[in-house]
Amino acid sequence: MRFQVNRDVFSEAVSFVVKLLPQRNPQPILAGVLIEAGDEGLTLSAFDYEASARTTIEATVDEPGTILVHGRLLSDIASRLPNAPIEISVEEDGGIAVRCGSARFTLAAMPVEEYPSIPEVSGTSGVVPAEDFGTAIAQVAFAASRDDVTPVLTGVQLEVSENTLSLVATDRYRVSLRDVPWDGEAAAQTALVPARTLQEVGKTFGHAGTIQISFSGAGDREIIAFTAGNKTVTSLLIKGNFPPVRRLFPEQTDHHAVVSTADLTEAVRRVALVLDRSAPLRFTFETSEVTMDASGGEQARASESVDAHLNGEEVTLGLNPQYLLEALGALKSEFVRVTFTSSDNANKLSPVLITSQTSVDAAGLDSYKYLLQPNLLLR
Repeated sequence: MRFQVNRDVFSEAVSFVVKLLPQRNPQPILAGVLIEAGDEGLTLSAFDYEASARTTIEATVDEPGTILVHGRLLSDIASRLPNAPIEISVEEDGGIAVRCGSARFTLAAMPVEEYPSIPEVSGTSGVVPAEDFGTAIAQVAFAASRDDVTPVLTGVQLEVSENTLSLVATDRYRVSLRDVPWDGEAAAQTALVPARTLQEVGKTFGHAGTIQISFSGAGDREIIAFTAGNKTVTSLLIKGNFPPVRRLFPEQTDHHAVVSTADLTEAVRRVALVLDRSAPLRFTFETSEVTMDASGGEQARASESVDAHLNGEEVTLGLNPQYLLEALGALKSEFVRVTFTSSDNANKLSPVLITSQTSVDAAGLDSYKYLLQPNLLLR
């Protein structure tokens, strides 16, 4: 095998395929990147049985062939090579020679025959706008649980319904929801995708124009594929039933407050400095302002007020400041609407609904919704 390839193109391709690989893999063979050189150029792939990444790039192939080489090492080397074409070949002793300018590396070849087959996807598919999808992932995925004890909560639920694709995530304390346009087969379809994989898809494909999403497989090997241009990412779906969180969103939204997103964000950051970790921040919503109060025991206290427009009765509640800040950071609007929901259970705190506002009086244009469960306050 022997080929020449542009340094920047090759470095970007290797970096893309190794991103989804875990830092520490129990099977050393899965740390490899498969490089196939043929008439169509180079195909680079990485796979760890749960997620895969594949891309095809142009190259001058003198001798076709397939090699497997340690992915992160190759990525580190490629990113630091001088600005010159790269030549890669297999030496007589089986080593992988990498030449670029006056730089030369020899890497150990990994056994290609032991590498698993990269999954192929064929099934229900559709197209979403890449920018909308990337934004939706950023607005939703952070609300997924990081606790592997309940695997279904570590994923983002994708739901296809007619011309809409919904993204939903929850960790029991909050729910994040966003819809994006879907152009494709309208059959009802759901897929529970690991949040980490989906976040990498959003970062990589967010400016690609459009993304094709395909659902495939059955039983224990259901997978989903995301394709943009010459890149494809696949992911094994999480098995299990995602909780029916949509029913938690209220229909009536008359009782609410509207606040400047930037002003509320900065105030929460300042006042929360004195809080003990995981302690709630007290919010008092009044006719023309919202006041935040925090007590860090005997060491420090803080309070601050910002302008607010309240519709309905005054409200005092406790919210996790970090969870609120993540929601405010996800909003793409100048103002935020905080809606106070009602509950049939007088002994149970009702969640607050966070949505966007383009102005004090006008609701936001996107479909982003974030439901946050208040904390009990000591009175």
